[in-house]
Amino acid sequence: MHIRRRDSVLVKRYLGDRAFFSRFLMIALPIAIQNGITNLVGLLDNVMVGQLGTMPMNGVSIVNQIMMVPYLCLFGAMAGAGIYTAQFFGSGDNDGIRFTFRFKGIACAFVVAGTMLFLSFYGANLIGLFLHSSDPQETEAALRYAMDYLRVAMWGLVPFGISQIYVSTMREVGQTVVPMKAGLAAVAVNVGLNYLLIFGKLGLPAMGVKGAALATICARCVEGCVAIVWLHTHGGQFPFVKGLLRSPRIPPRLFVQILVKCVPLLINEGMWSGGVTMMHQCYSTRGLDAVAGISICATLSDVFIVFFIAAGDAIAIMVGQLLGADKKEEAKDADRVLCTYSVLGSAVLGVVMALCAPFFPLLYHTSGQVRSLAASLIVAAALMLPIQAFTNASYFTLRSGGNTLVTFVFDGLFMWTVAVPLAYMITRWTSLPILPVYFFCQGTEIVKAAVGFVLVRKGIWVNNMTKSDKTFGANGENENLQKNAE
Repeated sequence: MHIRRRDSVLVKRYLGDRAFFSRFLMIALPIAIQNGITNLVGLLDNVMVGQLGTMPMNGVSIVNQIMMVPYLCLFGAMAGAGIYTAQFFGSGDNDGIRFTFRFKGIACAFVVAGTMLFLSFYGANLIGLFLHSSDPQETEAALRYAMDYLRVAMWGLVPFGISQIYVSTMREVGQTVVPMKAGLAAVAVNVGLNYLLIFGKLGLPAMGVKGAALATICARCVEGCVAIVWLHTHGGQFPFVKGLLRSPRIPPRLFVQILVKCVPLLINEGMWSGGVTMMHQCYSTRGLDAVAGISICATLSDVFIVFFIAAGDAIAIMVGQLLGADKKEEAKDADRVLCTYSVLGSAVLGVVMALCAPFFPLLYHTSGQVRSLAASLIVAAALMLPIQAFTNASYFTLRSGGNTLVTFVFDGLFMWTVAVPLAYMITRWTSLPILPVYFFCQGTEIVKAAVGFVLVRKGIWVNNMTKSDKTFGANGENENLQKNAE
């Protein structure tokens, strides 16, 4: 009886109760579905482009790897303000939410404008770093396809940024279903236009890789329009919508406070994504077959990581709101359970991913050598899935309390002091083939997981940033939640 009772306590400690699990599913499931479908569309994009041949697939893959840097910089900018959004919502400060929303708009404009300007001048130089082949015709073809794709795809940053401002805000206040619906609408547009524009169906011209880029831009526009219209027509449900776009004003003190949290996250996302891009550049030294194999592996991995990505968002939302409500012990308990969900769920998905390894590469119109390599890389990635889930949960835990400097050290700095140097040394100083190179480089996640375990256990992330400033709207621009209720 005593043992049974102890087991019951342990189960509740690490798995929570049914009510907590239900709330987790209400938040995480729509996010997972949206991200899963979005990544599934990315998979379909990749497969459709792969039907054009290995060189078009390589060109698009390289550009998408480069574009990941500004995409994640936008996520970092949204996340810096989003830490405050979740805590302001937990503390009932609508004016604070309005100000964080405006901050996101300013940050988005800087990231998008800076990226488009940079890529316009240096895009070809960046792409050239990934092209390593003994056949100059293959290199020239891959560069041509990549530039065709980049010239169109970079304009998609504009609707993507606007969409993320609205979608991230809705998630941070607990509304995850509408972003999912917006994502579904975008998916339908993307899949349909991909088929029509890549291959030239229903009388439309066959645009190849340019068609894939244009279809993605149209999908981003649809996603943004759905989110914008819904939020601005539901002001009664979310009072912060009133006066949201009245002016760009943000209290200087709050602006500085968000900036202090945002800059490390922005730099972190830039460094982390830049580090991943650098690692892919190291992988590319093993030839264009390696680029193709990594591309196929990454495409399938993106579908299977959606669960732990959604679990990370759930940590940011649920733990952040508890910290904003000054319920610190409850936040610790919630975080422990959410981390457990993330790891266990990812372990199951890792098994499924490994089982898909022999079959998924067959969808591509490429050589048997590339397919065999891709299958082996997929198995290696599947083995690391639970470890990645824990490091992701640790990252969002540290971020939920606003400890962005520690998150920067844990994530971006770790990437450039451990993972990138290892990839560089192995690819430049040894003749190891791509499979062991990939496995050793991905294995750095084990070290990162150990560091994350120590940092989370110490509780340095348990911090209520809104306690001393319950409302930044006291100057009369708008009422706070209590005044709205009255």
